[in-house]
Amino acid sequence: MSKDSSLLPPPPGFEAVELGGTFASLNGPLFARWSGERLELGFRVGLGHVNPGQNCHGGMLCTFADILISTAAQYQTDIPRQFLPTISLQADFLAGAPLGSWVQGQAEILRVTRNLVFSQGLIQADGQVVMRASGVFKRGPLLPEAAGDQALRLPGMPARP
Repeated sequence: MSKDSSLLPPPPGFEAVELGGTFASLNGPLFARWSGERLELGFRVGLGHVNPGQNCHGGMLCTFADILISTAAQYQTDIPRQFLPTISLQADFLAGAPLGSWVQGQAEILRVTRNLVFSQGLIQADGQVVMRASGVFKRGPLLPEAAGDQALRLPGMPARP
């Protein structure tokens, strides 16, 4: 594949989003949609995402998993909009995500305490599970209302107070 496949359009319902700050924007573009009661995130594996074997680099998949399972907590729970720095992130790689594949994931929030959020997610490439991830996130300071992920509004997403 000689062209950058990350420029191909996402599947229906996905919209381009800004999540995770400047670092994440350099690794995108990322896309999101609301499905049922969950946030789904995705990206197309492009030339800037692959390792020498032409599969998505494990570091990119870990970055994506970190953003997915922490961001889902912001929208799938009733916690306030707050910074959620990663305390721990575990990842199991089950298969490769080849150049050009559509990678998407969905997270489950397992527990929210006064200080921590526990969540997990599955990530697929073109419908095949390629990664399982779980993480623990510290509940940090409130985030200001601003452009980017604080303004995330997707069709079907419930309104937040």
